Amino acid sequence: MRLLLALVVLGIALTAVSIDGHHSFAAEFDINQPVSLRGTVVRLDWVNPHSWIHIAVTSPDGKVEQWAVEGAGPTQLMRRGMRKTDFPVGIDVQVTGYRARNKANVAAARSIKKLDGTEYFFSGSAAP
Repeated sequence: MRLLLALVVLGIALTAVSIDGHHSFAAEFDINQPVSLRGTVVRLDWVNPHSWIHIAVTSPDGKVEQWAVEGAGPTQLMRRGMRKTDFPVGIDVQVTGYRARNKANVAAARSIKKLDGTEYFFSGSAAP
């Protein structure tokens, strides 16, 4: 009986998977700190559970800051008509969203607009 119990426990332990908790928007980002960024795409991470667009933003004093902007996962973005190829490195974009609570130069996007006027809802959450 003990051998059977040990085998069952071992079997469960070997088949267990790690479960990562998904954060809430309010835990990571501050709805009271809207941000509007205009910059150049330096990288697009088309990954789950969240896509990230990285942009170089030039401040009024000429200093360039790197921003990481979180968005929805690739499947959600594709359902909205967006493709990874829509944002090649070097393209200029306008991002609206909300600053992270505890991280500098990190934001959650609401939308991303290309300079030709094409706008995408990039957020993984519903409108606040």
